[in-house]
Amino acid sequence: MSNLSLGLPQTAGAALAAQALAPLTHSYLRFSLGQQPALLPTRQVQEAIATPAASITPMPNMPPALLGLINRRSRVLWVVDLALLLGLPTAYPNSQQYHLVLLQVGTVTLGLRVSQIDGILSLPPQHLQPAPTHVPPGLVPFLRGCVLQEGEVLLGLDGEALLRAPALQAL
Repeated sequence: MSNLSLGLPQTAGAALAAQALAPLTHSYLRFSLGQQPALLPTRQVQEAIATPAASITPMPNMPPALLGLINRRSRVLWVVDLALLLGLPTAYPNSQQYHLVLLQVGTVTLGLRVSQIDGILSLPPQHLQPAPTHVPPGLVPFLRGCVLQEGEVLLGLDGEALLRAPALQAL
């Protein structure tokens, strides 16, 4: 039976089909940590922004992964270099501007510096697979799983696990 025979315009039928498929996929923010692509569930992402490096105030005597504080929408937030936090090599071509993913889990919000923000990716839950053996063991506690897409491994990160990172326990 077509949408027209139901008396629905084509756009309404498409909207109903999208709603029917919505539970079958999960939405992720895709970003890069140097050469390593990664994902965070969009339900754990408050926003993704680009901001001048000068807007982050460094704090003395903090671990190297903690870049400092930023004032965002009248809230003061910690900013963390996500690659350093995860023990990955870092390479930032433009250090005058930071790409930040604002991670929000419950009432806690944390800025994560990433190399690049690549967009939104929708995936069926079964695409998230266990981490392959070549993933460094230090990353495993922070992973929900990995996605193999077009020959590359995307790290499916867990925001709650990131907030439990040892370097952040001093906050």
